[in-house]
Amino acid sequence: MTDSPTFFDQMKRSFTDVPLEGDNRIPTAEFLEASESLVKLFDLLGSAAFQVVESDMNGNITKMKKRLGEDPEHSKTLQGMVLEEVKEGKKKTGTQALLWLSRGLQFTAAAMRETLEHPEKEMDVTFTDGYKRTLIKYHSMFVRPVFKLAMRACPYRKDFFAKLGADQEKVLSQLREWLDALEKIVKIIMDFYESGNYGKGL
Repeated sequence: MTDSPTFFDQMKRSFTDVPLEGDNRIPTAEFLEASESLVKLFDLLGSAAFQVVESDMNGNITKMKKRLGEDPEHSKTLQGMVLEEVKEGKKKTGTQALLWLSRGLQFTAAAMRETLEHPEKEMDVTFTDGYKRTLIKYHSMFVRPVFKLAMRACPYRKDFFAKLGADQEKVLSQLREWLDALEKIVKIIMDFYESGNYGKGL
C-alpha cells in the first residue's frame, strides 16, 4: 500500500526540481513543465467549476511556450524573456502570460498552504480564503462569481487527500516540500515584476 505512487511522484516535474540560476534566474522550460504538472491538481478537485481556472492557466502556459519557441535565446529564463520584451517595446505577450500564470500559482499556493496548515478546515473554506488573499483583487465583478462557484465546489478534505496518495505521511511531506518550492519561485517572480514595474497595464 505504502509503495503506491503519490500525485507528486507522477508529476512530470515538481517545483522542487526547478533549478535556480545565478541572480535567482528561473529557467523557462523547467518552470513551464512544473506549472503544467501543478494544473493537474485541479483535476483532482473533481469539479467542472475548476475548468475556468485550468483553462486560464493552460492558456498562459501555451502563450509562454510560443514565446520560448520564437526566441529561445532571450527566453531561456523568465526574467530574460520579460526584459527582452520590454526592450522590444512591442506587445508583451510573454510578460502578460507569465504575470497571470504567476497570479494563478500564487492563488494555488495560498489555498494549499491554508489547507495544509489548517487540517480542521474544509477545502471550500481554505480555497475561498486563498482566493480572497490573492486573485480576487484582479478579477472583475463578472469573473468573481465564477471563481467563487469553483471554491464552493471543492471536495471534502479527506477525499482530496486520498486522491493525492495512499501513504498520507509521504503525501504530507511531499506537499510541504512542493509548496515551499512553489512559494519561493512565485515570490521571486512577483518581486521581479515589482522591481521594474513590468506588470503595468497588463
